[in-house]
Amino acid sequence: MHTGTGSALRRIQIGNALSAFGNGFTVPYLFIYVARVRELGEATAGASLAAFAVAALLVLPFTGRAIDQRGPLPVVLVGAAGASAGALGFGFAATAPAVLAAAAVMGAGIAVLQPALAMMIVWCSTPATRARAFATQFFLVNLGLGLGGLTGGLIVDEHHTGSFVLLFATEAVMFLVLGAVIATVRLPRSAPAAHGRTPVAAGGGAEVPVRAGRWRVRAAGRSPEGDGMRAVFANPAMVLLCVLGFVLFFACYGQFEAGLAAYAVEVTRVSPTTLGLALAANTAAIVVAQYAVLRFVERRRRSRVIALVGLIWTVAWLAAAASGVLAVPHAVAVGLLISTYALFGVGEAMLSPTVAPLVADLAPARLIGRYNAAFALVKQLALAIGPAVGGLLAAAGAYGPYLVLVIACSLGVSVLALRLGRRLTPEQESGQVVVTAPDAPDGPDTPDAPGAATAPVPRHEPAPEPEPVVGRSVGAGVHG
Repeated sequence: MHTGTGSALRRIQIGNALSAFGNGFTVPYLFIYVARVRELGEATAGASLAAFAVAALLVLPFTGRAIDQRGPLPVVLVGAAGASAGALGFGFAATAPAVLAAAAVMGAGIAVLQPALAMMIVWCSTPATRARAFATQFFLVNLGLGLGGLTGGLIVDEHHTGSFVLLFATEAVMFLVLGAVIATVRLPRSAPAAHGRTPVAAGGGAEVPVRAGRWRVRAAGRSPEGDGMRAVFANPAMVLLCVLGFVLFFACYGQFEAGLAAYAVEVTRVSPTTLGLALAANTAAIVVAQYAVLRFVERRRRSRVIALVGLIWTVAWLAAAASGVLAVPHAVAVGLLISTYALFGVGEAMLSPTVAPLVADLAPARLIGRYNAAFALVKQLALAIGPAVGGLLAAAGAYGPYLVLVIACSLGVSVLALRLGRRLTPEQESGQVVVTAPDAPDGPDTPDAPGAATAPVPRHEPAPEPEPVVGRSVGAGVHG
């Protein structure tokens, strides 16, 4: 990797980790802060959490266009400022309207940050180093969240509102630190497609090189599908990846704070302290396994990796079911439950270097922002619907149907991943680039020179599809 690009990537990763540290201060305490400390009730606390999701869903459709037209850097700065303002507002909000407004601003800011940071990582990495870059991001974010949660637990005091104000103020400062660090980043002068690869786009349109610059991206041409979200969802592989992503986030991340937590407390009969240990086991599994898992993932097809994650999560849900259904000693039940969270962590570590790079490799260079925003939108939908479904089934005591649903979703991940593999080119499956000679060699030899025009690279079309076979692979990360 070019030295300048490596330095830029390190700054992006450091800023992201620091903001995650600040976010970890508050995430575990949002509900108790609104419901008990501010004495606004559980309904307001639930509504404030919903406001995060709603705000994200409202801004994400516009985020991709802004990234593609203006570049990711200004979008990150806007998102960091909004998230910081929302966090600070949360700390001083004493009424229900103020809490809901702060939650919406903060949720919108965080939602804007994710696809913009993902695009910056894409620009500051090569196809060969991209999986490791996203794995590092996921590792640092989870480490930051874990350390932030532990530090926040030492500061927080339910009987002193000031301790919560300090938590939210710290989070606000960390978002500003993220913005300050990112503002010093100098992005590469050309977008990924200018470096010898043209991602496959739907509809067969020729790819046009895009110059990144420091602040703005300008497309030099258009494909027949246009430039909006219609172009994203005209790509069958991207549509299938979005469906897969929804099932992934619904079956895992969407259940941590609702269905799975309720099952652990009500059926397995663990204490809140034990539940905290299980969550710590999830983070520990990610931190310990990330780089060992990365070496395994880098040598295998992405779709097969995702399919394996689906099987691992199936085993995790079966362990959770056994902890509450089988007549085993309580210590064994606790061990099974903690194993569930740890297995989820192993699967998450496998997804982080797989899914986010795959989204980038599916996208034409001028639409990477929209592709990232579309996938973030699907993720947000799953994170909004998952807890609602899990919570409703838990409230009704329908734990049997709940377990059947999540186990079926985990198996569905494997099936969808294998089907996705049939639509991917060998380069997209491996993350390795096959460089083809340009069709039109005329023109400047240095694409990065001012005013240079890079010749389009021939597209790699997928081979004809074989007869239907089921299969799937995993890859994603919380922040991917």
